[in-house]
This record gives sequence, C-alpha cells and structure tokens, in this order.
Amino acid sequence: MKFSRPSLKRSDNAAFKDPSSGPMFSIRFLVSLVLMLGGIAWMAYYYIGVRPVAGFGDDDKPLFDLDAGKEGVVTGWQLMGDLQEWNYLIGFGAIMLGLMIAAHPSTPLGRGRGVVVGMLGCFVLGLLWICTYYVVGTGDHAQDLAVFNDLEQKNLFVGIAFMAVGFTFATKWE
Repeated sequence: MKFSRPSLKRSDNAAFKDPSSGPMFSIRFLVSLVLMLGGIAWMAYYYIGVRPVAGFGDDDKPLFDLDAGKEGVVTGWQLMGDLQEWNYLIGFGAIMLGLMIAAHPSTPLGRGRGVVVGMLGCFVLGLLWICTYYVVGTGDHAQDLAVFNDLEQKNLFVGIAFMAVGFTFATKWE
C-alpha cells in the first residue's frame, strides 16, 4: 500500500486558506488609523503644548504658568486654548469614531479574530480606565495623573464609551 506525502506548503493546502480574509490595508482601515492617531495627537498636543500648567480650572487650583510667569497663559494655538476641556471630547471622539470604523469586515479588526481582539480590547481598556480613575484619580495626588486630572468625573464617560465601542465589535462577532 502506497501513501502520498502531504504537501507542507501553506499556499497549496486549501485548509489554510481563509475565504473571508480581505486586504490588510483598505481605505476604511487607513481612515480609522488616521482618526485614532489624530485623536491621540490632538489630546497630546493640547495637554503638553497648549494647556496652562495648572489647568483651566477650578477655584481650588491657581492658574499660573511657571514658564511665562503669568496667570492662565495659553501657549500654542489660541483656538485650542479657547476650547479648553472640549479638546478631550474632540480627541476621544476621533479615537472612538476610528475604532467604530475599524469594526467593518473590510478591515483586519472587523473580521475573524480581529473582532474578538477589538471587542475584548475595548472592554478591558474601558474597565481599566474606570478602575485607574477610581484608584489613582480620586486620591490626594490626583493632579499628578495626566488627562485624568482635567477630566475628573468625566473619566467615567470615557471608560463607558470604550465599552460601548466594544459592542460595535460584538455585533460583528460570529
């Protein structure tokens, strides 16, 4: 009795081909990457380059810029300085929109294992965001934690928004 040797080449074996796989980089995926990276860059530039050192804040915090020696001086783009904490809504909104666009089957995160990675990643990130806020952000040194110090209670919205975006991935799960 003679047995034929199976081919070990991945391209020859039909069992390894995924019929639902698509291109690695589609226009939709590139747009989602630009939105996510743009949102992160927007918030980073606002926090590092525009926001006054002491924040825009409350009656408890003095508005004093150590570099300029003046109270409440906004450096960088005046438009971003005028928006104040709305910059976080713009940045997080771009990130969330980019993630929702990436949940389409034409992107790697919208098909196969990418859906599970996107879904669980958003769920865990939202949970970690909320837990980090409660553990670190509500203590005596809450002003030391970047972004969390400006958002205060709005950190809960950010965590819940990440979890909500996780549900957009869950609708694609088969």
